[in-house]
Amino acid sequence: MSEVWDVPVDDSTRVRDVRVAAEEASARAGLGPHRTATAALVATELATNLLRHADGGRVLINLVDSARTDDRRTAVQLLSLDHGPGIPDVAQAMRDGYSTAASLGAGLGTCRRIANAFDLHSAPGRGTVALARIDHDPAVRGASPPRPRAGGVNVPLGRAEHSGDAWGWVHRGDRLTLLLADGLGHGAKAAEASTAAVTELRDLADRPPAEILRHLGGPLRRTRGAAVAVAQLDLPSGRLTFSGIGNIGARLRTDGTWKALLSQPGIVGAQAPATVPVQREPWHADSLLVLHSDGLPTRWTPPDDDTLLTRDPAVVAAAILRDAGSAARPVRDDTCVAVLGGA
Repeated sequence: MSEVWDVPVDDSTRVRDVRVAAEEASARAGLGPHRTATAALVATELATNLLRHADGGRVLINLVDSARTDDRRTAVQLLSLDHGPGIPDVAQAMRDGYSTAASLGAGLGTCRRIANAFDLHSAPGRGTVALARIDHDPAVRGASPPRPRAGGVNVPLGRAEHSGDAWGWVHRGDRLTLLLADGLGHGAKAAEASTAAVTELRDLADRPPAEILRHLGGPLRRTRGAAVAVAQLDLPSGRLTFSGIGNIGARLRTDGTWKALLSQPGIVGAQAPATVPVQREPWHADSLLVLHSDGLPTRWTPPDDDTLLTRDPAVVAAAILRDAGSAARPVRDDTCVAVLGGA
């Protein structure tokens, strides 16, 4: 199920909490001692930076699956989010060995080197989002990330251990398939439904989205059901196909313009419609797709920062999550945001 560690970082005692959470997540992911120590070091640096440069923030730790069908192992994803002043000199902050006075001396540059994936976006007056993913194997310097690629962030209601939402993606041959599921309600039973949908995706990714949704009706019938959306990118044709059942939001950006993709009312595994509409849209080098559960406010504003939109999709997802929420609009449900981009 979607296990999440959501740690607020508002004083120095929370740095230890973030490190412990990273170690717990590494144990759940089955990482060895060396990679666990790497995750703990990166977590400490991210939490320390939040206190010293942003007057606090939060660190979200998710377990994420490999998109490769031949690799069933789980990685640890760490995201730090803040509404601080931003980093005035990102290049200096990313220099290998540069560190804050109270950290372990790692610095963001060293974190980038030892993590399997590291990315950061900072905007003056809006804050910073930093991402690190720690896999089972040591990082390979100079390795290029897959393109296109997907990423996401998942946050449970009330900092619960499990989220009722889940997302997953599979890149097989010339097709990339992204799925987001929102289990009915929240808590462990909702997580069981959404996890079942993501688990099934690995064996269904060669099918079109509408057929994937129809097939999911059987496995999800043994659960309380879920809202599910599936988007599939066919690389040779440059065509995105989308189908959804239930209250999953979807917005596609192409040529600088955002448009909504619509799902059919219903619940996969309980009250699915007889027919599932299919939407087909062109996909260009600058296209970006955002899927989200209804934990995100209905009237969230899509990002217009071109620099942000070129970052790792998980960074884009975290920035959307951060900017859509505020103290005046408390989260009322599990929230999951998944992004497809980077073509």
